[in-house]
Amino acid sequence: MTDMRVKIAGVEMKNPIITASGAFGYGMEYNEFYDISLLGGISCKGTTVLERQGNPGPRIAETPSGMLNSVGLQNPGSEAFINTYLPWLRQRDITVISNVAGHSMDEYVEIVRRVSDANVDMVELNISCPNVKEGGMSFGTSCESVEAVVSEVRKVCKRPLIVKLTPNVTDIGEIAKAAEAAGADAVSLINTLTGMRIDIRTRRPILKNNIGGLSGPAVFPVAVRMVRQVYKSVNIPIIGMGGVATWEDAAEMMMAGAAAIQVGAALFRDPYAPLKIIDGLKAFCEEQGLASVTELTGTVEEW
Repeated sequence: MTDMRVKIAGVEMKNPIITASGAFGYGMEYNEFYDISLLGGISCKGTTVLERQGNPGPRIAETPSGMLNSVGLQNPGSEAFINTYLPWLRQRDITVISNVAGHSMDEYVEIVRRVSDANVDMVELNISCPNVKEGGMSFGTSCESVEAVVSEVRKVCKRPLIVKLTPNVTDIGEIAKAAEAAGADAVSLINTLTGMRIDIRTRRPILKNNIGGLSGPAVFPVAVRMVRQVYKSVNIPIIGMGGVATWEDAAEMMMAGAAAIQVGAALFRDPYAPLKIIDGLKAFCEEQGLASVTELTGTVEEW
């Protein structure tokens, strides 16, 4: 019988499957389909200090083997998360990861302070947001800005800190090293790739925001490559994501170096996808004679 438990930065999860931020809300709707405590963890909807309405529609577009979104971090704000959604989640036997975002250093520090003072298990820092005080360039696209923001939030973060990396960079290994040096306890990757679709009849972008984040199976090979690259670059745990839709995908990403897996876009097609992945991964590990699912991590044998 394979032990499916994993430990990330000292936090134990009953299995390595986590639902990705932005795809699962706060779990309430999905709990009507099944008991969400069957999951290893939930990365909650990205939360900002104050409520955000997000971008105007249309803000979702289908693409070959994937989807584009420009939802724009719509969320009810930190007070609603802490006072309404978090107490409900704490009644479930599940690891709660608070995904947070901001558009300035001060916003990042304040939201991390608020959620880490609350009863969450881990904090996941989304550094793909544009720094409005520095011309709009994403916090996550240079080693200097990554080190700066992670260092500042580390000072106030009382929980294990996961830094969620953007793939829209030249060398994600160097970015991961900067996050580790600044105090990250783990990294998660990849966030969405930047993409665009055009309506050829109107000659306008399909998304009102013009561009959006590409997710789904189309990005999976890129995600596997980047997870492998980061695994070779840092000594902290990696949570892999990006197009994971089946247990085979999860096993592949773990072999590349991930200690745990987040499932996102697949949920829109099949709400039960995470449970199917857990069952399939467990059966595969038992078929392989593994005592623990952790024995998969980093075991790819490169040519």
